[in-house]
Amino acid sequence: MTNSPDPPQTAESTRDRSRPRDDRPSLDRRTLLGGLASAGMAATAGCAKKAHSMLNRSNPEQVSLSIKTVPADDDPVATRIARSLATRLQQVGIDATVELLRRENLLIDVLFKQSFDLSVWQLPALTDPDALRSLVHSRFVVEPGWQNPFGYANLGVDDLLERQRWLPGSRRQDVLSTLQERLAQTLPFVTIAFPSQVRAVRNETVSFQGVPEIHSPVGYCTLDAVGGTGTTGNATATTTAAEPRTLTATLSDPRQTENLNPLATEYRDDWTIPGLLYDPLARAVDGEIRPWLARNLDWGQDDGRDGPVATLTLREDATWHDGTPITADDVAFTYRFLSDTSLGRMESPLPAPAFRGQSTLVESAMPLDDQRVRLSFVPCTRDVAWRALTVPVLPRHDWEQASKQANVPGVQNGPVTRALVRDNIAPVGSGPLRYESRAVRNSLTLVRNDDHFLHRGDTEGLPSWVDGFDFEELTFRVVPSAAVARDLVLAGDADVSASPLRPGAVQEVGASSDVTLHVRDSSAPYHLGFNVRAAPLSNTRFRQALATLLDREHLVDEVFDGFARPAVSPLAATDSVPATLQWAGSDPLFPFPGEDGELDADRARQAFIEAGYRYTNDGRLLAR
Repeated sequence: MTNSPDPPQTAESTRDRSRPRDDRPSLDRRTLLGGLASAGMAATAGCAKKAHSMLNRSNPEQVSLSIKTVPADDDPVATRIARSLATRLQQVGIDATVELLRRENLLIDVLFKQSFDLSVWQLPALTDPDALRSLVHSRFVVEPGWQNPFGYANLGVDDLLERQRWLPGSRRQDVLSTLQERLAQTLPFVTIAFPSQVRAVRNETVSFQGVPEIHSPVGYCTLDAVGGTGTTGNATATTTAAEPRTLTATLSDPRQTENLNPLATEYRDDWTIPGLLYDPLARAVDGEIRPWLARNLDWGQDDGRDGPVATLTLREDATWHDGTPITADDVAFTYRFLSDTSLGRMESPLPAPAFRGQSTLVESAMPLDDQRVRLSFVPCTRDVAWRALTVPVLPRHDWEQASKQANVPGVQNGPVTRALVRDNIAPVGSGPLRYESRAVRNSLTLVRNDDHFLHRGDTEGLPSWVDGFDFEELTFRVVPSAAVARDLVLAGDADVSASPLRPGAVQEVGASSDVTLHVRDSSAPYHLGFNVRAAPLSNTRFRQALATLLDREHLVDEVFDGFARPAVSPLAATDSVPATLQWAGSDPLFPFPGEDGELDADRARQAFIEAGYRYTNDGRLLAR
C-alpha cells in the first residue's frame, strides 16, 4: 500500500537488464517532461511509515512538518537554512518546527530509521554522475545508509540511471540531462547551494603548491614543512632532531576521535581521515582517477561478457600497518565483503552502505597471484568502472572476523554485522599515515607510515607534487566552533584549519599576513531532503510547492555571506548540467514567489491550492 496520490509502481522494472542494448527505445525529453505535468507525475511510491497518516480523515488537521538538522555549533549554515524554511512554512499555514540533533543522531534518524519529514544538511561530494544511482534508485529504498534515504521510487529514473552507466560520450550526456530534468521535476530532494570551502594555512610552517584540496588524503601528502618548523605545544617553534615535526589541524567534528571505521555510515560524511589510513586501488588526483595502491591497470574483455574486465597489479612490497603483506586476496576479499559484510552468514546479504554505489559495479574479483587481481564489472563504460576502484582496500585478517552478527538496538532496523558498528580504533590500514593515539572528542594523532609506497619514492603514475607526508605527525585538534579555529590559526597554535572556516571568520583571517586562505568550490551541496514515504510529502506537487519557498539567491547572500553557488541540479559541480537547469538568478522550474528574500505569501499559498490542498479561514493549510 502507499499513501501517494500518484499511481503506484513496482520498485523494479520487469524488463531484463542483464545485457545493455543499443537498440533500446530512447526517452524523448519533451515527452518525458510533458508527462510529468500530468496527474500521474512521478510515481514516487513507498510504503507509509507513519501510523498517523493524515489522509482520509473526516476532520482534516493542519499540515505539520518537522525539519531535522544539526545545531549551529556544528553547522550554522544548515541551522539557519532550516530556521528560514520553518518561517516560510509558517507563512503559508504549515505548522513547522526545527529539531536540532547531533550529527550522528541526525544520520541515524535519516539514513537508518527513516524517521524524518524534512532534513537540511550537506550531501556527500557528488563528483561523478553515477553517484546519483545509489542516492535515488528504487533498488535501494529498503537498504539503510546513504542510498536512497528519501524512499523515492520512479521507474523512469531507474531506467535512466541504468542506461547512463553503459552509454558512451554524448549519448550518456543526453541521458544524464534527461535524468537531471526528471529529478528536478519530481524532487526527492532540493539542491540548495554548493558552498565554497575556505581553509587557513600558516605561511611560516606550511607551504603548498597546486593543491586541489588541502583536507584530503592527497592534499596532506602535498603539503611541505617550511624550514623545519611546526607547532610544538602551544606555540610555533623551530623543531630539533629530537622533536617530531607535527602538523596541527583544527577539526570541528569530534566523531573522528570516536570512530575510525570507514564503513560506519553514521560517523562518516567526511572520508578524509579514513582515506589517510586506508589506501584504495585508485584515487582521484587533480581531477583524474589514477592508480594508487595498484601500480597499473590493464583493460581487457572476456568473450561473451558485456561488462569490462581489468587486471590490476599491486605495488611491490606493500604492507599493512602491522607489517603483513598486502595481497590480491585482500583486494578480492574487500569487494566480496563490501557486497555482503556477513560473508554469507545471514539469510540475506548485508552490504556496506557507505560504498554501495561502487560495490554494485563489481561483478567478481579473482586473485591471479599474490600481486595481480582480475575485476569483472557489470555492464558499464570504463569511465564508470574506474569509480569502483576508489573504495578502501581492507585487510582480510582484520575484517573477516567482523562478519558475525552484532546486536546494537536503536541504530539500524534489522540485523547488522560487527563490521558496520565496530569503532575500529587502532585500525590496521595501509595508508600514508597510521594511528597513534586519541583523546575522545578532543584530539586524534596520526604518524607517518614510512613503509608506504609514497615515502619509498614509488610514485609511478602520480604527479611529481604528490610525494608523501612531509611531517612526522598529524594531530587533529577538535574545536567547538569556527571562531576558535580562527583564533588558534592566527595565534600560531594550529597550522591548518581542516574543517572549513565559516563565512563570519574568513575576513579576519584573510587580513593576516601570517596566513594564506585556500578557497575551493565544494562538490557537496546543501540540500532539503524529503521523506516521500508518507503524506503529504508523497505528493509530488506538494513537494514542488515547498521547493518554491527556498530563495537560494537570498540564502547565499545572507546565510553563506556569498561563499556559495546556488544550484538546481545536484550535479552542478560537474560538467553534466543541461542548459535547462543552469542557474540564471532563479530556479527555472519553481521560482521563489517574492523578491529580496521577502515571500509573497498569497502567491506561495496558491501553489498549495493548485496541488489540491485547502485553507481554513484563519490561514491554516489542511491535510487532504
